[in-house]
Amino acid sequence: MALLRSLFSVQTRTPTSTITRRFLRLNHNHYHFYSTKSDAVLPFTIDLPKLEPSNDADLLSQIVLAHHNPFHAMESSLQLHGITLSPHLLNQTLLRLQHSSKVALAFFHYSQSLPSNSNNPRPSTSASSYNLIIDILSKVRQFDVVWQLIVQMDQNNITPISSAFLILIRRLIAAGLTRQAIRAFDDMKCFVQTENQNNNNNVNFFCFLLDTLCKYGYVKVAVEVFNRNKHEIIPNVKMYTSLIYGWCKINRIDMAERFLGEMIERGVEPNVVTYNVLLNGVCRRASLHPSERFEKTIRNAEKVFDEMRVRGIEPDVTSFSIVLHVYSRAHQPQLSLDKLNFMKEKGICPTVATYSSVVKCLCSCGRIEDAEELLGEMVRNGVCPSAETYNCFFKEYRGRKDANGAMKLYRQMKEDGLCVPNMHSYNILIGMFMALNRMDMVREIWNDVKGSGLGPDLDSYTMLIHGLCEKQKWKEACQYFVEMIEKGLLPQKVTFETLYRGLIQSDMLRTWRRLKKKLDEESITFGSEFQNYHFKPYRR
Repeated sequence: MALLRSLFSVQTRTPTSTITRRFLRLNHNHYHFYSTKSDAVLPFTIDLPKLEPSNDADLLSQIVLAHHNPFHAMESSLQLHGITLSPHLLNQTLLRLQHSSKVALAFFHYSQSLPSNSNNPRPSTSASSYNLIIDILSKVRQFDVVWQLIVQMDQNNITPISSAFLILIRRLIAAGLTRQAIRAFDDMKCFVQTENQNNNNNVNFFCFLLDTLCKYGYVKVAVEVFNRNKHEIIPNVKMYTSLIYGWCKINRIDMAERFLGEMIERGVEPNVVTYNVLLNGVCRRASLHPSERFEKTIRNAEKVFDEMRVRGIEPDVTSFSIVLHVYSRAHQPQLSLDKLNFMKEKGICPTVATYSSVVKCLCSCGRIEDAEELLGEMVRNGVCPSAETYNCFFKEYRGRKDANGAMKLYRQMKEDGLCVPNMHSYNILIGMFMALNRMDMVREIWNDVKGSGLGPDLDSYTMLIHGLCEKQKWKEACQYFVEMIEKGLLPQKVTFETLYRGLIQSDMLRTWRRLKKKLDEESITFGSEFQNYHFKPYRR
């Protein structure tokens, strides 16, 4: 690969189109997506690249992270032999830099500076690369830069641009910026009108907006948007199911049932997903103690089952999994096992979510040996356990303060290779080992997190820094705090205040001043890295 002499240089691009000028006048200030068990409702999926094994990407990301100095404009003198920056390698490297947003953006701009030819097109010209960097920046609320990248896609005729908009809309809603998200949805029409005239896409985009608003708890905003547009776009089962989910999420089952009735009156036939969403709402947030409330919840769930059968809809594995989750929350291990056996007798194959609910119930009731036996049954039946399945065990070990048991299972998990830990797994273990003062184990997990390419993320750093502050290890806490800032992760206010208060009370004023000086330098360079953009970056 060519000399990385301009690895962190940024090309200035001057917007010229009419649409560009229009969007430069818009004040798109300041933005996470989580999936639910009603994902079948989602009418339009965003296919971002997934993390895959890649030695070249591992090497490249490690070199970039190790040699990037966030306090100075950097000219790298590194040369990577035998590596061509293909679109796939760019995406895999960006995925490994996703928790270092500033470094990721700088590397993305470096990829744009590479020469392009017919045999080796410029890697960053792919829509997937743009979508990936837009998602990374949106997570840290750099929405102004995201808008510039979308305009850049439009100028360079990179399609489909709709996916970039959907990512932006999703992150804006996750940040609580619903009005900006709706405005972005309306403005998207100017960009995608020539991309695809298919009316089905317009319906799918509208379903996506409603679905995302509801998943983040903004069902009232979603209903407002729905009522404003339902005379232009014919409502379908996906729209109503999303709205029913939204009302269930804020525990308004009465409104969910009202929309189900309206749906049927308008001739829109509910499906199994619709009823599963309602069943989920009836069961998920219901209080289960004392036992009378548990019994009432089960009766309400049975009513939904009965209504499904009346309409000729047979409950599926998700329906039973929802009820199993109720048994798990109520700490009813025997009922959970009986329901699981009942499913098998009916010929319904349990999924990983089904097994995980029962494993969680057994673990929370202290029956960890039975849970391990069920884990073995999962594997024998060809159901691969997920990270969440193992997290049930880790939480039980945390409750027992059994660091050795947790570490033994963690190492076995890595050896078996059935699944890899997720960030939640790592954070459970880091928090547990910090609380038990097992710093050797903390270091092992921390090194594994770095090597995995998943993190560390904001929660990991926050947990580690707060733990070190409690142990009055101020030097280490400051080092991780600076490292966190360097990666572009914005610390929570409580972390900043905890570190400040601890240093002052420990009579380490000089250390605080040095830290403050570095933070001031970072603040200056943080803005300068985006100086070629017309918008001011958002800072917490």
